[in-house]
Amino acid sequence: MSLSIFDLFSIGLGPSSSHSVGPMSAALDFISPLTVNNIASVHVDLYGSLALTAKGHGTDKAVILGLMGEAPDSANPDSVPEILARIQQNKRLTLKGHHEIPFDYDKNIELHIAETLPYHVNGMRFQAWDATQTLLASEVYYSIGGGFIIKEKEIDQPASAVKLPYPFDTAEELLTLCEAHQLSIADIMLENEKVWHSEQDIQARLHLIANTMLQCIERGCQAPLDSILPGGLNVRRRAPAIYQKLSAHGIPTSHQETNSMNWVNLYAIAVNEENAAGGRVVTAPTNGAAGVIPATLHYYLQFYDTATHDDVITFLLTAGAIAILYKKGASISGAEVGCQGEVGVASSMAAAALTAVLGGSVLQVENAAEIAMEHHLGLTCDPINGLVQIPCIERNAMGAVKAVNATRLALLENERNFVPLDKVIKTMLATGRDMQSIYKETSLGGLAVNVIEC
Repeated sequence: MSLSIFDLFSIGLGPSSSHSVGPMSAALDFISPLTVNNIASVHVDLYGSLALTAKGHGTDKAVILGLMGEAPDSANPDSVPEILARIQQNKRLTLKGHHEIPFDYDKNIELHIAETLPYHVNGMRFQAWDATQTLLASEVYYSIGGGFIIKEKEIDQPASAVKLPYPFDTAEELLTLCEAHQLSIADIMLENEKVWHSEQDIQARLHLIANTMLQCIERGCQAPLDSILPGGLNVRRRAPAIYQKLSAHGIPTSHQETNSMNWVNLYAIAVNEENAAGGRVVTAPTNGAAGVIPATLHYYLQFYDTATHDDVITFLLTAGAIAILYKKGASISGAEVGCQGEVGVASSMAAAALTAVLGGSVLQVENAAEIAMEHHLGLTCDPINGLVQIPCIERNAMGAVKAVNATRLALLENERNFVPLDKVIKTMLATGRDMQSIYKETSLGGLAVNVIEC
């Protein structure tokens, strides 16, 4: 399977790429080809992890928006609450924006918390009937992490054969390509990406992604003081108050100032509070880990006087290459391998990207990626009440700080790490498979139950 960087960095709404962005895309994919004027009713079945955390992750709301014809990258987050409240009150749903049918949250969306479909823990089924109760369409989808979806009937179909100039599946292959052709990791990614897009388009889209990330940080910092995140936990937004506190002492002028790391924490928290509130974020590589890459990128742009506009391209291309290694060699789904596959992967991506823009060699870039993941191995995904708030928001701050430190460690040495990146990716996958399901985005174990019991 050939992956584009824009498969891994996509603009969407919070709070979860696998539990809201993916289901919204699946619902949109289901309804788009149908002649909705013939539809009298629709039914959505959610299974496994999607069912267990449906309310907290907004899966129910996401599928409704998709059925209405909304897409994750274009839906207006400011209008979503009012739209959903109206549907819940009137019990009417407008398919594709122009055909209204009866719709009841509690009847038309069914949660199968004790049942998992065979291919992946994030399974869902969409069905549509006409007025005579004749089934018009039925599709099963899986949301496999990072907003990626796949239809059940397409699982065994061969992947599209897109021929890349520099194909790679492993870090070893990527390093070999870089050495043989005297190219950086970002160069390899750029040449591969040209199979789908022009270089001008690639750069424009990457700058859009970077700007969206930075705007998300700004929105999170400028949110009303003491505003409460939705979902029922009554978690207070912390970024606005932290921003005011840090700003009172002035913004550091260099990364060498110790206080710069406080700003890294702030940037990550700001993004993930926006994500938890259903705001617009960049999946990087998931929504639950959306704060790590922006925080590390902003840290570089803000506190290194050598940073240039073009470094954004190198940063994101390098991060994208590392994400491809994890996507192909393991998983980026918290429901499949725990949070090591989300915040852990994001930290690994960020460490590699930061090392690259700071002039690190290809070997140092690999070392940084390996260091960051090595110290996320075994990280569980145990959100309280299924909300991407506790411990998810702080975990992004920790992931960003670890990325910066991994870069600093990698740049101190020129020799290859004792554990190569491919080995740590293999270990992450094995650890995820050994992890009990209660620690993989089900809210059945860890903090999700122990905090509530207290």
